[in-house]
Amino acid sequence: MNSEEEFYDAETGLESDDSCEVSFKDALVYDSEQVTAGGGTTTTTTQENGVWERRKTLPAEMISRNNFSVWSILKKCIGMELSKIAMPVVFNEPLSFLQRISEYMEHTHLIHKACSLSDSIDRMQVVAAFAVSAVASQWERTGKPFNPLLGETYELIREDEGYRLISEQVSHHPPVSAFHAQSLKQEFEFHGSIYPKLKFWGKSVEAEPKGTMTLELLKHKEAYTWTNPMCCVHNIILGKLWIEQYGTVEIVNHSTGDKCVLNFKPCGMFGKELHKVEGYIQDKSKKKRRVIYGKWTECMYSVDPKVYEAYRKSDKKMVADSKKPKSEHSCESDEGDELPGVQETVTVIPGSALLWRITPRPAHSAQMYNFTSFAMTLNELEPGMERVLPPTDCRLRPDIRAMENADIDTASTEKERLEEKQRASRRERSKDEEEWSTRWFQLGTNPHTGAEDWLYTGGYFDRNYTDCPNIY
Repeated sequence: MNSEEEFYDAETGLESDDSCEVSFKDALVYDSEQVTAGGGTTTTTTQENGVWERRKTLPAEMISRNNFSVWSILKKCIGMELSKIAMPVVFNEPLSFLQRISEYMEHTHLIHKACSLSDSIDRMQVVAAFAVSAVASQWERTGKPFNPLLGETYELIREDEGYRLISEQVSHHPPVSAFHAQSLKQEFEFHGSIYPKLKFWGKSVEAEPKGTMTLELLKHKEAYTWTNPMCCVHNIILGKLWIEQYGTVEIVNHSTGDKCVLNFKPCGMFGKELHKVEGYIQDKSKKKRRVIYGKWTECMYSVDPKVYEAYRKSDKKMVADSKKPKSEHSCESDEGDELPGVQETVTVIPGSALLWRITPRPAHSAQMYNFTSFAMTLNELEPGMERVLPPTDCRLRPDIRAMENADIDTASTEKERLEEKQRASRRERSKDEEEWSTRWFQLGTNPHTGAEDWLYTGGYFDRNYTDCPNIY
């Protein structure tokens, strides 16, 4: 087992609260168009010959983890950063972290919607919904993705959804993944680099998502930046895994000075705030223009601040009038971090606009690593694709392919072989005093934040892969 493997995905999940069953009778539907495949409601795309469709399931059901104990691995790591902890392949899901990043694009229809709007505040609230939707796929995901090998790449082209994406593992120590998505009609670019830092605290794993997301709406000459919220995975040792996202996310429009401040609320003592997101949009004069609210596992709404304040005062009065003693359960217990009981779904304030709603998981999702319909398609080799992909693409990784087919022994053997090959390559470079050279990204400065960032250098889709490294 590789002692230098990066265990850096704490994006595991929680039990469903069936929160998609929300009443929208009081809400104005902000995006009245039928959600297309870009929103994840459709997983089939027919080729020109009308024959091929994207798959709706994995080749095999997920491997049981019942006979494996993560405690035996993590018990010596309390308070440490999980940067060199070897994890058995059984705790993985059959995707690379680069493929996991591409799940940010599941709700691309929101970017298209933002591009179509003429008002900057309207655009900001849809961008805010997109930022929330980008973390929604983490809900219920109990496996960690495979750690990308240095130089590993992943491409995702969705012509029907109007974009293409390229990502590359640009650093191994620390692990850094860079991605760049672009509109096929030059409407937007979405890019960033991610360096997740994790710590184990006994019953939970805390993840700090280092890295900035940048969304550029080219027609409007606008650039938005933000950092994803913190997350904590509970019951690593005992009980059902569940996740909470928390922290303040600031989305800045660098062109207009508009800002959206979103508060991903922690669970709290009695679980009342679990999943909730609340915030507001202010213009450059710091005047509040809209209030944003909802759940990252369910939906997001926008409402006028005055309407929100009036509703909140009325709601507080009703709660005070009807207050009765109730038996509550804490998020903490002696045996594990108890998953709070199911709370009511999002209460829709009259006059609110629906910005985004999560796409329901397929019925067989629980047997398929809790994948969304979108995630089911990410490791699929489309007809003819193998001839045009670079040799570094995740789809060609034998360990991920074996796990997808439920061949745990081959997956484990191949994973160890690839890691040893990576170590041997690093030793060779060290002996020859060679520096690793990234292929599609270079370290530079984000022009909007001034911070260090990995920037796409272009040329990937020219399909010239003669100088790509042999990593598999």
